[in-house]
Amino acid sequence: MAKTNKDLQYYLGLRYKIELIPEKDGSWGAVIPELAGCVGGGETIAEALEMLEDAKIGWLTSSLAHGDPIPEPAAEYATA
Repeated sequence: MAKTNKDLQYYLGLRYKIELIPEKDGSWGAVIPELAGCVGGGETIAEALEMLEDAKIGWLTSSLAHGDPIPEPAAEYATA
């Protein structure tokens, strides 16, 4: 596998698809499907998104540190 110079800031600048999931208790879950296991949750949508952003930073940081592959977002989500 070829080495890449893509760093955390590069990946944080990409726009990944986010799915919001209403829970039965009224809280919210949030996931980034392309980053397996990257999830967040909270009592409100805003809280779920905030927790998801923290999870995304941790997910990306760990993947970069371990040299794990990081998928980039599908083309329809990658542009602003």
